[in-house]
Amino acid sequence: MSELVYRNWAPEYADELVALEHRCFPNVDPDYLVSLGTVRLQTELFPEGSFMVMDGDRLVGMAAGVFVDYDITEPQHSLEEVVGSHGVGNHDADGDWYYGIDIAVDPDYRGRGISKELYRLRKQLVIENGKKGFIAGGVLPGFADHKATMSAQEYVDAVVAGELTDPTLSAQLAAGFHVAGVIADYLVDPTTDNYASFIVWFNPELDQT
Repeated sequence: MSELVYRNWAPEYADELVALEHRCFPNVDPDYLVSLGTVRLQTELFPEGSFMVMDGDRLVGMAAGVFVDYDITEPQHSLEEVVGSHGVGNHDADGDWYYGIDIAVDPDYRGRGISKELYRLRKQLVIENGKKGFIAGGVLPGFADHKATMSAQEYVDAVVAGELTDPTLSAQLAAGFHVAGVIADYLVDPTTDNYASFIVWFNPELDQT
């Protein structure tokens, strides 16, 4: 087994990046997933904000984001209105926050710490650039199995309390994020009724009191 290599997105991997995310999120409207245009803009506007994971010649993980200004006391938003066209159009080098657009790990490679390292690399980017922190809207895949018996807020509260486990949110909590709200109509995913969590990680090297 070869050693996993982490590097920034490269345009020649555009097709593989698109295919990986579509494979990881089959229930999400494709309009909200990485496209060839996303890869082109990300690698032009903010290449250091994206990462991909290689096992030899095989792409097995990816993550990306942009710098934006955002009022974290207002969790309600849609993905597109914050990050702009193709997910990166609103990138602002002077923005206070790193907004995580996506993270995806090949199902065959889950459980190997890839997502944890992708979060760490992006946190390091936040620290190196003196940003306030890392924010994102997180999909809630586990909510699909509970939405008939509880609200999205009740589900998120149960995951935060450790009473339920969500494939995405539980990993984000373990990575040091906290939930700052539940977002309605974040993106089109009928299995979760379009809900997402709003997660925040503060740069520990800044005094934000």
